[in-house]
Amino acid sequence: MKDNILHYSVVVPVMNEEENVELLYDRITEVLRKMRKPYEIIMVDDGSTDQTFSILKSLHEKDSNLKVVKFRRNFGQSAAMAAGFERTRGRVVISMDGDLQNDPKDIPALVSKLEEGHDIVAGWRKNRMDKMLIRKVPSKLANKIIRFFTGVKLHDTGCSLKVYRSEIIHKIRLYGEMHRFIPALARIEGASIAEMVVDHHPRQFGESKYNLTRTFRVIMDLTTLNFFIKYLNRPIHFFGMFSFLFNISGVAAMLACFYLVLTGAYDFAGINVLVALAFLLLTSGFLFVFYGLIASLVVKTGEKKTGQLMEYFSRES
Repeated sequence: MKDNILHYSVVVPVMNEEENVELLYDRITEVLRKMRKPYEIIMVDDGSTDQTFSILKSLHEKDSNLKVVKFRRNFGQSAAMAAGFERTRGRVVISMDGDLQNDPKDIPALVSKLEEGHDIVAGWRKNRMDKMLIRKVPSKLANKIIRFFTGVKLHDTGCSLKVYRSEIIHKIRLYGEMHRFIPALARIEGASIAEMVVDHHPRQFGESKYNLTRTFRVIMDLTTLNFFIKYLNRPIHFFGMFSFLFNISGVAAMLACFYLVLTGAYDFAGINVLVALAFLLLTSGFLFVFYGLIASLVVKTGEKKTGQLMEYFSRES
């Protein structure tokens, strides 16, 4: 990670937003200039097939504060956000959608809330301008499920407009649809999380990239997240449960063998089956302890990241 030499970094994933990106760039730039601190804007093109990247490249050539990341193909919003977060140099990191539904004018208020002592401030689209059945209803249901499983009491986990302290966001690893679970992942790190009502506008140009199939993916990622929250820092406890069950079953099978031998109520075929079963169960119990130790080592040492980028344009100011 580069030294944090800027104050603000804005990360925006975009895909096929050729009608929106220049307007969004202008609005973000207008807000950040008024805040009078060094800044950068990082737009991540998540495999666009229209003129989005060409427009971004032209904007980058005119403004050194704009950096552009280009994916070879569509990897998803979480991967796009992760690529942007990895390249941020600001002390405060801001994320938002690229469809003009989030309002950059909310950024100063969110930053002020962050400076009260929080690590993350999440936007809450209280008056959400989306279709009821396709977006609002599934979102409300998903938010209730996420609050129940994660314990993070946010009204709107899916709002991309959030601000973070850089030291928190750089500890978080994203994949799948995990971008909506950033506050829950940050909770593992002990982060202080706040929420603030933000504006939400109807989509004016282009088409939404969201559909009901995302609900299933979110549920799958929520299952993974629930596992992370419980066992990320102590995987030996997870594998230890299986080890305990297998070992207890193996000991029970051995005791059954001894009982049959002592009482004489056995035949050699039955004893052989019990001995084999006991050996299998006890061996499995030992292996689960071994897996737990290996998992603990992986957690301690971390994993190397692999890149998915085709081109990364940056020009230092």
